[in-house]
Amino acid sequence: MNATQHIASKKAQASDPIGVFDSGVGGLSVLKHIQNLLPYEQLRYFADSRYAPYGNKSMAEIQARCFTLADFLIAQGSKVLVVACNTATAAAIDAMRERYTLPIIGMEPAVKPAAEASQNGIIGILATVGTLKSAQFAALLESYGRNVDVVTQACPGLVECIERGEVDSPATHELIKRFCAPLLAEGADTVVLGCTHYPFVRALISEVVGPKVSLVDTGAAVAKQVKNRLIESGLLATEQAPGAVHFWTNSAAVEAPAVIARLWGQAAEVSVF
Repeated sequence: MNATQHIASKKAQASDPIGVFDSGVGGLSVLKHIQNLLPYEQLRYFADSRYAPYGNKSMAEIQARCFTLADFLIAQGSKVLVVACNTATAAAIDAMRERYTLPIIGMEPAVKPAAEASQNGIIGILATVGTLKSAQFAALLESYGRNVDVVTQACPGLVECIERGEVDSPATHELIKRFCAPLLAEGADTVVLGCTHYPFVRALISEVVGPKVSLVDTGAAVAKQVKNRLIESGLLATEQAPGAVHFWTNSAAVEAPAVIARLWGQAAEVSVF
């Protein structure tokens, strides 16, 4: 048994933290849903911003990053891991579940709920190149996209804008207008936010697509899944006090802690790794 497996298989306690990571700050949108649903849980978040975005990296590169981040969060005592990144989930979740023994929860674009919500049978999907090219995404379309027309749009550059905290800048607005145009041209009435970064520009996307187009993401559903897994494992926190949240980032940008605090919406204890 190697050291990683040994760490991963130690007996978890209800007081142990939930470990969450993403290619950068996007997973904070998922972390917020988890905190809202499970306010007594200790939360640990790692923003792998130095390597963002994952969408243009190979599967092997993404898996290597996921193993490194999982090892770190397991060493912090995590009782469950959340891969708060669609691209990382598609590339690495199966390999992670083979490598580690603790529960691991991933993300996937909300194709099923979007297909169910659409009134005209046309859905648009905004995502990274890595997500759209993945076998997992192809399987989602095969399972849930058969009875709807699906218009996909890769969004190069958008993650980088959000990583810099530019969630309402003119440049970000122009990118969003460009990426949403093909979806609107095809008549999509429901748009999937297929990257955990994108909820941070939800207001801009909503402004561009208009009030008749619904926006769908999976952050709330993932939080519910985390709660269910904790209940099943007998690991739901029992301490009736707000859980502490700690953040790590490996970003070289001096403003990285401030960006995390801004997107988190409150003061944040951030360590630069």
